[in-house]
Amino acid sequence: MSARAGEPFDIARAVADVEALLAAPLPATGPTVADGDPVTGEWTVTTGQGFRIVPLWEGDAPDAAAGADEAEEAADAQLAALTGELDARWGGHHQVAVHVALLLREHDERVPALFEALLDEDCYGDLSAWGPLSAQGRWVGVSVGRSDGDAPVVMAAVVSDRPIVAPDPPSWL
Repeated sequence: MSARAGEPFDIARAVADVEALLAAPLPATGPTVADGDPVTGEWTVTTGQGFRIVPLWEGDAPDAAAGADEAEEAADAQLAALTGELDARWGGHHQVAVHVALLLREHDERVPALFEALLDEDCYGDLSAWGPLSAQGRWVGVSVGRSDGDAPVVMAAVVSDRPIVAPDPPSWL
């Protein structure tokens, strides 16, 4: 669960959150740390060497009547709207596959810290990424996904001082 649970999706707020994330300080060194709300413990931010990840929105857990597919389709439409707004500001995005990092993790191979942090927060969706942006040369990515069919869909954003590109596939592929 994230600190965004129960909030309705608001495109203007999501864009503002992404722009604030782009301006936020990034740790130059240190371990990856996920922080939670002091009262609820729900995820609020993950920081690591050169990156920051935040939840932008969290849907409700799908119920048996509505189905997980409908919740995912609605979340994909919200992500498309956000991506469209960011494309209008920064130009076209590129897609970054996250499943390669998941394959690496499943086979106990090294996963880049940014992708390890995304997977730790169940952010399995591919990233729509832009960059470099701003005078600092930062990269931004947004995604939507969930860990399994019973979990709520989470939209997240990441900013990095390094290019956001998929990790190299495992040598055995």
